[in-house]
Amino acid sequence: MRRREFVRAAGGAAALGAALPACAFPPDRETPPEASFTLWTWVHGDRDRDAAGWRERFARLREAGFHAVLVGGGDIDLVSGAARAEGLEYHRWFWTMNRNGDAWVQENHPEWFTVSRNLESSLDHPPYVGYYKWVCPSRGPVREYLRGRIAELAADPAVDGVHLDYVRHCDVILPRALWETYDLVQDVEHPEFDFCYCDVCREQFRARDGRDPLEIPDPPADEAWRRFRWDSVTGAVRELAEAAHEHGKPITAAVFPTPSIARTLVRQDWDRWPLDRFFPMLYQSFYLEDIPWIGAGVREGIAALEAAASTAGTRDAPPLNAGLYLPALDPAALAEAVATAREAGAAGVSTFEMDGLTDEHLAALRDATT
Repeated sequence: MRRREFVRAAGGAAALGAALPACAFPPDRETPPEASFTLWTWVHGDRDRDAAGWRERFARLREAGFHAVLVGGGDIDLVSGAARAEGLEYHRWFWTMNRNGDAWVQENHPEWFTVSRNLESSLDHPPYVGYYKWVCPSRGPVREYLRGRIAELAADPAVDGVHLDYVRHCDVILPRALWETYDLVQDVEHPEFDFCYCDVCREQFRARDGRDPLEIPDPPADEAWRRFRWDSVTGAVRELAEAAHEHGKPITAAVFPTPSIARTLVRQDWDRWPLDRFFPMLYQSFYLEDIPWIGAGVREGIAALEAAASTAGTRDAPPLNAGLYLPALDPAALAEAVATAREAGAAGVSTFEMDGLTDEHLAALRDATT
């Protein structure tokens, strides 16, 4: 299934180690000029289009001022060639911890998959929907495998950058707009959605803290156990970033809206990650919020990234592009969302997803960015 497909049931809302240094950006990382504001979009690359069809779609983007596409699935050479012919960068969109489509891993390494507090594997008992099958970032072989996949993509001359998605744990709490869809009230962390309690996570935490997380009276409230899971994801991201940078390619990620929301909902401590650009999914409709909320999210994300860069002693914080969800934004609202993100300091926006961009949307983008 495609990214966040399960959330379409919500009436058009899309879906959904050791402690590390705060950040470690490569010294030669380029930062766009302060005045630049870049337009990106996610793209489902498995659409049935030939080279001419892809060029036609990408020409529309170029004419509207787009800079790059984040493409998942499809033939890399075909889609990259069409994007580059139209002056767009091609970044490969990669599902990271969610390995639903990875038959090799599922068949050969079922032990890699995360385990809930109910001691059920996400491979055999995926939470929420059937494609929520997650591998555990604490496991060395998982990191080695994912690092190899990232290195392979980064080494491909047709790829301008690697874009991570689902680089987190399963949602322990869904965005508020989705609770009714699944007949849930998630004002607490329910055990069937709380990951990961596999043998490796428990052994690593016990070695660090002296306790088995299953024996903690209230695991969701335990700060050390929360930190362990944030760090496990961060440690994996650090290795993936190294793999991309070794091949001279930038690495980016789609992340949850703000660092505070991400840590709470999906164990994602993303402001500490050594990436080159961040795409927080500021999908206001998921959180029952309005467009000004997008600006507040941008400001929180930028402040967190600047604080992490300062702590690490790096020269600049990486840029942040606000992710915008088109089904919740008509052309006028899209223009307002772009203006809001820009005024809040975003380096650009990214839309989900390309095929939802009508001619009216593109006209609104042109007007909002010129």
